[in-house]
Amino acid sequence: MEPYFNKMTPTGYAEIEAEIEQLKLVRPEKIQILAAARALGDLSENAEYSSAKRDLRRLEGRLRFLNKQLQYAQVVTPSNNDLVEIGKTITVEFLDDHETDTYLVVGKQEANITAGKMSFNSPLGSAVINHQVGDTVSITSPDSEYTVKIIAVTF
Repeated sequence: MEPYFNKMTPTGYAEIEAEIEQLKLVRPEKIQILAAARALGDLSENAEYSSAKRDLRRLEGRLRFLNKQLQYAQVVTPSNNDLVEIGKTITVEFLDDHETDTYLVVGKQEANITAGKMSFNSPLGSAVINHQVGDTVSITSPDSEYTVKIIAVTF
C-alpha cells in the first residue's frame, strides 16, 4: 500500500513549523506548572494538578499531530502555467448571480474560507483543479449544483 501524503503549500508547511516551535517554547513552562502542582500534596483532590496535567497532555497531543502533518506533507510548488493548481490564486464568477470571488487554492489543513483560502479537495476546489482561464465548470456540492467560470489564475 502506497503512503498517503498531505499536499500543502510552502507557506502552510512553514506555518506548521512555526506553531511547533512556539509550542516547544511553552512546553517547559507547562512542565514546571505541573511539577509545582504535584508538590502541593494529595493528587486525588488537587485541581491544580489535574488542570496542569490536562494542559500538558493537550500540548503534547497537538505537537504529535503537527509533527505527523509534517511527516506526511508533500509540499507543492505551483508551475508557471495557466492551470489551476495548489498555491495559485483564482478568481471565479458564479454564473447564477454573476458574483465574483477570489481564492488561494491550498491544502486541506490550510483551508480557511473567511481568509480566502480554499481547499483543493473542496467541491469547488476539486472541480476547478487543472482547468484554465475561460473554462466553465459545473460543481456539485452537498447543498446544490452550480456553475462557475474561471476568470483569472495568478501564480
